[in-house]
Amino acid sequence: MANAEPAIFTNMCMVSDQNGNILVQDRRNPDWPGITFPGGHVEPGESFAASVIREVFEETGLTIENPRLCGVKQFQTRREERYVVFLYRADRFRGELRSSDEGEVFWIPRQALTDYPLAPDFLDMVRVFEDPSLSEFFYTKENGNWLVRLL
Repeated sequence: MANAEPAIFTNMCMVSDQNGNILVQDRRNPDWPGITFPGGHVEPGESFAASVIREVFEETGLTIENPRLCGVKQFQTRREERYVVFLYRADRFRGELRSSDEGEVFWIPRQALTDYPLAPDFLDMVRVFEDPSLSEFFYTKENGNWLVRLL
């Protein structure tokens, strides 16, 4: 297929509770450190929704219910792969919160998010999670510089 391209599929989920708190993760990954939402890779043959449920459980101990796709982030890797992050929201969950090797997880009031050291570009991603008029976070290269486009 002439239009086919290699792709990497991942996910991230904004989990919120009934008190206006959001679940964040202080990532230990040196490639993208800082506060983010939990998430990870989609396994071969796995549905996107099943992958986000699995990843949130692995990283937080919580089983989310009815995750809702609210957007996508995408960019080209150095190896010319399309890196796609499916962005989900969930407000129903069960289980006991626990951290993992991926990083410490904890609840914070939504309005306190900017009080923490955020991963690069994460605040722009949060706009896609929260603004129903946005559905895509896209990196594009113009004049040799990478620019963020929110669509």
